[in-house]
Amino acid sequence: MKKIYVALLGFTLLISCDLSKYRLVENYNFETVFESSKGQETATYRQVIDYYEQLAEAFPSITLQKYGETDSGEPLHLAIYSPGEDFDLNKLRDNHTIVFINNGIHPGESDGIDATMLLFRNLAMDSLATPKNTILVTIPVYNIGGALNRNSTSRANQNGPAEYGFRGNARNFDLNRDFIKADTKNTRSFAEIFHTVSPDIFIDTHVSNGADYQYTLTHLFTQHNKLGGELGEYLENRMIPSFTKSLWEHDWEITPYVNVYNEVPDKGFNQFLDTPRYSTGYATLWNTLGLMIETHMLKPYSERVEGTYRALLSIIAVSERDWSTIKDLRARAQRKYLTERYYPVNFKVDSSASSKITFKGYEGETITSEITGMNRLRYNREKPFEKEIDYFNNYIPQERIEIPRAYVIPQGWWNVINVLKDNKIEMTPFSRDTVLQVEAYRIEDFGTRTTSYEGHYPHYNTKVSKTIENVKFRKGDMYIKTFQPGVRYLLETLEPITTDSFFNWNFFDGILQQKEGFSSYVFEDEAKKMLSEDEAINEEFQAEKRGNPEFSKNAYEQLNWLYKRSGHYESSHLRYPVFRVSR
Repeated sequence: MKKIYVALLGFTLLISCDLSKYRLVENYNFETVFESSKGQETATYRQVIDYYEQLAEAFPSITLQKYGETDSGEPLHLAIYSPGEDFDLNKLRDNHTIVFINNGIHPGESDGIDATMLLFRNLAMDSLATPKNTILVTIPVYNIGGALNRNSTSRANQNGPAEYGFRGNARNFDLNRDFIKADTKNTRSFAEIFHTVSPDIFIDTHVSNGADYQYTLTHLFTQHNKLGGELGEYLENRMIPSFTKSLWEHDWEITPYVNVYNEVPDKGFNQFLDTPRYSTGYATLWNTLGLMIETHMLKPYSERVEGTYRALLSIIAVSERDWSTIKDLRARAQRKYLTERYYPVNFKVDSSASSKITFKGYEGETITSEITGMNRLRYNREKPFEKEIDYFNNYIPQERIEIPRAYVIPQGWWNVINVLKDNKIEMTPFSRDTVLQVEAYRIEDFGTRTTSYEGHYPHYNTKVSKTIENVKFRKGDMYIKTFQPGVRYLLETLEPITTDSFFNWNFFDGILQQKEGFSSYVFEDEAKKMLSEDEAINEEFQAEKRGNPEFSKNAYEQLNWLYKRSGHYESSHLRYPVFRVSR
């Protein structure tokens, strides 16, 4: 028999409920650590998982499943709330919106962990109106390694809870920079969950630390221009207004994510651009509506958790009302890039297109630092302000890519192929050696970060040239059609000029280094022969010497110039090893 013991503390989020229909479980206590500490503490990783295990044991509307591995050695968990007690998502998704809540990607930002525990409990206990058109799924704690690395000091700018996890995972990666490069087991397992769930709405819960202002809640939705089309228009013109209106109706004010650092945003600000390395940017590639809930670091922890809880309820309200619209728009978005000729990339803010928002902040004062003796900023909470400011939330693409019919990846690049497979990209190995006419890129220019960033030295400002060639592919090389659900993912990862391409994340750095070379004393004679036998090469060489004083003084560079135009120069150097099929 199951017996449920529930402590109703009046924090607030529970109301009376009828437990008579549930089987009884001895000694179950569904009061959370957050509640028992009066809003001062967050649950440990083990307490979180134990809590969901008990919910799943007690309530037939909740299940808890394990998925894959993480760098910590612990598996990820996925909790599902289904009021109809049916957990077959493939069957449910046609008539329900699936809302996916990801918690603890930065475990020091634990607001969502506690808020989602309360949400699942209250829904299971019928303390809230039962959603008719919405299924909720959650990863209770995504960065398990960071959650196990518990401390009370690493969040220097944050007001509670008493203890919390660390931002880096078990291998010190920031998981909210890993969704494309997939260096961690966490990310590989997340991909499995994401594609199993195939969410309509994705929510990542965070705490913000850039500036001080009056709001507890801020929102960072997927950038609507980048999401694109009717789905992007719905996000900007209907979903966000409905979400904020729902919060205001429950006495919660919210503002767009304040994308400034160490300054007063009284003149306005640009919205943050969530490229695919980030969770909501990654979700965009699958035409999923994304939201980061960002609470304010300096507000009391109890207030931040309650605000996150209310924001989750507001998203459920939007989901309930618009579920059929969301389904229809996502289906249209999926078809869009199966028929479009071009795909926009590398967005930047449109500085000519701003809107006005009312913002509630605090006046800033420049005072002399008692530590450095230099100027420092101090926010004066005794001087709140409310003013209309410029808000820049329109982005425009800098380039367009013609969408190919397919890509071909030689099997030797198994690291890339494996990440594509993790993301359910469909591909077919050649059954025999095959010659195809393809578009081949050559890397002409790029910059590289000089300091390490998330285990990489990423490239940027990549430029390519393109040629049409007949290339022989081997049996087992992969042919990847773009006419598939992952078309946007393919374009963002395999086109080297995109911000978060596999090239820019160093997957192909092997092509940047020459493997063969020449010895000057040997090649000198052949270079002389080249110049005497090829008049065009000789004329170009002499012109380069006349027009480039540095070149004319450098013997090695002159020989190298000729070497790269000889038959000895390796074709693989700077040749991008992913080929486009456009015919």
